[in-house]
Amino acid sequence: MTTTHQNQIKDHSPVCFIASCRLPTQWGEFTMYGFEDVRNRQEHVALTVGNIASGQAVLGRIHSECLTGDALFSKRCDCGPQLEAAMKAVQQAGCGVIVYLRQEGRGIGLLNKIRAYKLQDEGLDTVDANLALGLPVDARDFSLAKDILDYLGIHSVQLMTNNPQKVATLQAHGINVVNRIPLHVGQNPENQHYLHTKIEKLKHFTD
Repeated sequence: MTTTHQNQIKDHSPVCFIASCRLPTQWGEFTMYGFEDVRNRQEHVALTVGNIASGQAVLGRIHSECLTGDALFSKRCDCGPQLEAAMKAVQQAGCGVIVYLRQEGRGIGLLNKIRAYKLQDEGLDTVDANLALGLPVDARDFSLAKDILDYLGIHSVQLMTNNPQKVATLQAHGINVVNRIPLHVGQNPENQHYLHTKIEKLKHFTD
């Protein structure tokens, strides 16, 4: 799976594998795979540890890009702590995968996310802010993760998530989610209302 040229994953898939490399981190070394969605040139990555194509259920997470949380350490959400916890967990397990989808702000993009944050500063919640901007509540496409997992030879996962939509989408596209592992980290006074809204309006799991 180490190639330096564009490789269509499947004839019907919009996702192409581009290249892979080592990624040493503070938690351990990953193999990082780069992919491109040919429809919009959007780039995605997967981080893997160990023998992921063994046929066993692989510990995994589907993580949507959050620049503010993942890279700028924002306390408005729990995204950064969730990514960190997932990276630690797969390293501790010795085998796992994190699919990192570049779908900022639940798919609305960074600048629209900033606009939505401004409305949240004025009193709207994360759902109503998107709707007030004429944007979808959640525009992410988790089916992309299925194509990436297929390329990596992963067909069964223990999924670290609180989001029922991720579980449903993977199962609907033929990925066997044998277990869901809660990922409740990063709670703080700044994101209490945000987390409550995800539970009440987006039906995120609480256990």
